Amino acid sequence: MHTTKELIEIISTGVKNIQYNAEPQNLYAPIQYILSIGGKRIRPLLMLMGYNLYKDNVDSILNNALALETYHNFTLLHDDLMDKSDMRRGHLTVHKKWNENTAILSGDTMLIMAYQLFNQGIRNEEAWAAFIDATLGVCKGQQYDIDFETRNDVSEAEYMEMIRLKTSLLLGYALKIGAILGGADKEDQQNLYAFGEKIGLAFQLQDDWLDVYGDPKKFQKKLGGDIVDNKKTFMLIKAYQLADNAQKAELDKWMTATEFQEAEKIAAVTHIYNIVGIGQHVQKKIEELFSQALACLEKVKVNSHQKDELRHLADQLLGRQY
Repeated sequence: MHTTKELIEIISTGVKNIQYNAEPQNLYAPIQYILSIGGKRIRPLLMLMGYNLYKDNVDSILNNALALETYHNFTLLHDDLMDKSDMRRGHLTVHKKWNENTAILSGDTMLIMAYQLFNQGIRNEEAWAAFIDATLGVCKGQQYDIDFETRNDVSEAEYMEMIRLKTSLLLGYALKIGAILGGADKEDQQNLYAFGEKIGLAFQLQDDWLDVYGDPKKFQKKLGGDIVDNKKTFMLIKAYQLADNAQKAELDKWMTATEFQEAEKIAAVTHIYNIVGIGQHVQKKIEELFSQALACLEKVKVNSHQKDELRHLADQLLGRQY
């Protein structure tokens, strides 16, 4: 069994060794840029970890894993453009460093590269189908997220389905594809998928919580961005469920305001969150999902010690005490 550190080193070397066409430079330079500025490499890591539960030669599926990382970064490149974000991982976003047209075209190229890389890995019809389902599902989730921007009646169930598609689906499929390529049976494949999906849901809710209550120095972005942008997060949806009429009216006022001081809006909405106990509700939901994830992992039919790295990774993802 490889350690998480060893697998990350394999992935990092693989990312550095991805071959690009030399020209046109302004098409490929942004791709090298976005892939080089880091990130946790969680998706390729999970694929290698899922495979490594059954087989040791993880290098044989490295291109499959790099395909997932390339696809994920393609979505970030286009997400940043849609959200008009200036920074990504402490660096300028591609559309800011270059321009919007370049961001679109380089992103399109990354999508094609992702499929090329997957085709260069282990070829398996079931894995291909899973990869396609995963990549299409993320696009569905992004569209739901966009649709929610103009709706004021988004339910908790709708929000959870949106983040399942947009965020956690790819984590679940990373493990499932690794398990498929490693020769796992259907039951193990599904339990590993469920583990990744539940951890992904919990991770996104943690991200929602950190946007309000995190330490900006450690979170690496300005707090309250979701509040300013009227994002339909679990926090906001739950606040409307728990608020009294006066508090709902106050939330409505800020959600419909076209002119406001950002700091004032953040403070006012956060105050309502504090009164109705949103932070505690989110943390309870996170713990429920975390427990469900571990229960799925326990069902995977390999020796318990082989699953230690996955347990530790889940702890790391959700144990950020900011």
